[in-house]
Amino acid sequence: MTSMAEKKRRTRGAGRLWRRGNVWYIKYYVDGKPERESTHSKNRADAERLLKVRLGEVAAARHTLVPGRGVTIRDLIGLVISDYKLSKLRSLQDVEWRAEKHLYPTFGSLRACDLTTRHIEKYVQTRRSCEAADSTINRELAIVRRGFSLAMQNVPPLVSSAPFIRKLSESDNVRQGFLEDDQYCALRGALPDHLKCLCVFGYHLGMRLGELQKLRWDQIDWKAGLIKLGGRITKNKQPRTAPIYGEMRQWLEFQRHRHSETYPDNPHVFFYQNRVVGDHLKGWAEACNTAKISAILFHDLRRTAVRNMERAGFPRSVAKAISGHKTDSVYNRYDIVSTQDINLAKQRMEDYLKSLRTGPKTGEKGPSDGQGSAVGVQVLGIQ
Repeated sequence: MTSMAEKKRRTRGAGRLWRRGNVWYIKYYVDGKPERESTHSKNRADAERLLKVRLGEVAAARHTLVPGRGVTIRDLIGLVISDYKLSKLRSLQDVEWRAEKHLYPTFGSLRACDLTTRHIEKYVQTRRSCEAADSTINRELAIVRRGFSLAMQNVPPLVSSAPFIRKLSESDNVRQGFLEDDQYCALRGALPDHLKCLCVFGYHLGMRLGELQKLRWDQIDWKAGLIKLGGRITKNKQPRTAPIYGEMRQWLEFQRHRHSETYPDNPHVFFYQNRVVGDHLKGWAEACNTAKISAILFHDLRRTAVRNMERAGFPRSVAKAISGHKTDSVYNRYDIVSTQDINLAKQRMEDYLKSLRTGPKTGEKGPSDGQGSAVGVQVLGIQ
């Protein structure tokens, strides 16, 4: 065994050696936590050399991640945040908030190699107990999953493998809200002035709230009747053009009059007290109550616009260009079928079948002949 004199001679932070049976072991610290490792050698000199190597790795880890040693979940999340910054993704703040609020407190100090399925399951149970939706939990765990992916892409890889993180079903979380035209008119009438034109644009174009918040007056082409969105304000960074049609122009004129009368130096189309209209949409909930419309979000206007464009027979490519949907799968998710759609389809099918059946066939008795179910028997040729 190592003598007391040998232990005292080792300085603080230099680790320690001990022998179990004939085999030497080493101990050192990573981020304040002890790491113990067998040298698989009976030679003390071998143990000394291995300890020096490990201490060197720990020192290097203070500046850069060392593959397989001391890499924590916090480090992996840091890779994700750095990747978002490098790619200039607009959802960076959302990722940082989720990490600080939920991921760091739970996984932050856990080593990446120690993450197990049990850790993930426990996290899901904890978040559900806090009434977090499965879609929210998926977004949070996606950050961890992405962190492992980036770590494996690193040269050299920072982790040797990535755990399986199951994606929870979100089928029960898809919103089904949309407005019929009479509900839209009632809501528009009940909204405060600073939200009226915003509602009109959302209902007609299905544009995202974030895009409308950034819309500027110099992007309105009054003569051509077009709205020209630059790539800097669209979600997918692709510029696109949307039409000004129907009652949009008169409400845009209303908004321009408000702008010139109140804050003419504000470059944004939609504003509230000389600031860009916020996500909260002050007065929206009260207007929904006044119009007797429950649980309607601004994003439901996007879903409504998609459905209306489908009903109006817009080519899919044109409708996607207006609303800003990039893929058909996402677009289809918003194409909600209403009871009115079902009744319309029923009426069209009845009219179609009626056009085929101008009258009963020769020798066939109709339901009004008093034969009851014998009609079906005769048609089938059963005696």
